[in-house]
Amino acid sequence: MSSKENAAISQLLALLEGRYALRVLWALRDGHAQTFRLLQDSVGQITPNTLNTRIKELREAGLVGHGGDGYSLTPSGQDLLKRLSDLQAFAVKWHLNQTRKSTLPPSRPGAAEPLAPDAPSSPGQQPP
Repeated sequence: MSSKENAAISQLLALLEGRYALRVLWALRDGHAQTFRLLQDSVGQITPNTLNTRIKELREAGLVGHGGDGYSLTPSGQDLLKRLSDLQAFAVKWHLNQTRKSTLPPSRPGAAEPLAPDAPSSPGQQPP
């Protein structure tokens, strides 16, 4: 990857790492414009100041626009979300895997675990 490509991805990731930035974009993914209040409700638990900051950054980056009906994705924003669409399929698989892990019975403290072939089977006992 060239240094220009590294710089470009670094800039994009820095923008998307901003608190709630991806959530704002994701809330606009259906293509319908949203008013500030509706967008705030769609994102959830975001303060008006934080939402204002994210909208300003995303507008300056050319990913979000504002029209008479409210905020919506620009063509660049739509392109980005299209490229991130595999994220939803990955998230579903990942979540199922995490759920399976959390439903497995925890190992009991002090329960015997398999020993290495040359490890003693009890404290103080030497291998044969």
